[in-house]
Amino acid sequence: MIWKEVISKTIAYLDQKGVPDAGVAAESLAARLLSLGRGFLASYLDKEVSEKHLEAMKRGIARLVKGEPLQYVIGEWDFRTLTLKCDKRALIPRPETEELVTRVLAFLKVKVEGQGQDWKPSIIDVGTGTGAIILSIAKEFKGQGIFLGTDISEDAVALARENARLTGLDNKVKFVIGDGLDEFDEPEMFDLIVSNPPYIESNVCEILDPRVKDFEPRLALDGGEDGLKFYDRYLADAMNLLKPGGAVFFEIGENQGEKVKNLCFQYGFEEIKVEKDYAGHDRYVSAILP
Repeated sequence: MIWKEVISKTIAYLDQKGVPDAGVAAESLAARLLSLGRGFLASYLDKEVSEKHLEAMKRGIARLVKGEPLQYVIGEWDFRTLTLKCDKRALIPRPETEELVTRVLAFLKVKVEGQGQDWKPSIIDVGTGTGAIILSIAKEFKGQGIFLGTDISEDAVALARENARLTGLDNKVKFVIGDGLDEFDEPEMFDLIVSNPPYIESNVCEILDPRVKDFEPRLALDGGEDGLKFYDRYLADAMNLLKPGGAVFFEIGENQGEKVKNLCFQYGFEEIKVEKDYAGHDRYVSAILP
């Protein structure tokens, strides 16, 4: 069989089994096995598929049919300008989180204009997971700085460190194991705290899509009874750890905008913004410490 036939049969089978985005899944499997980007598959469609590749496709298909996310099956995923290793040790990076990075970079650009090109921000990503957020900020920020990621999960930190090496950013970004911001006690350490924390209510976690509930780490999903416990905790810590004029940037659940905004207000933050994602849902909160 040639690749065109294999991909076509794979799409039909995955579609029949209810695997979402069957076309993307089939092409991504094939491209991964050929060590190609999906955009380069066209030049291989008429080439013969080796027995080794055919068996590997079958194994990947079986994992997808069992509900395992595509990102874990192929072992990597693109996030902004980076290709990151992706497995069960951490939450899969989502497109919405790419926009959180966009907002952080816009804030940093304004700060550089006010502080000068020699300004070196100190930035921490809390609950870093794959390291997607802080690695992207470090790569795209036009300047030097301190870039730190922290996670309570040793497995997640190990994965983030692997991604730092894979992206050539291991000399620029450091990762530490820690519970939130508890490891830091020096006042005014950071210019910016960013986080995509667990924000799903505990009872909702029980009824999530099995592709999320059964494969992605519960630790990275469960935000407590009301989904807000990490925002409350991080904002309390930020009062001590942020420099004056420093900022927090959060990703939030679509029904949490006003609640997180009120928390920011209660802790004395100013210039509080609730912004929407491309689907029109509240998704981001930012605030400045006066």
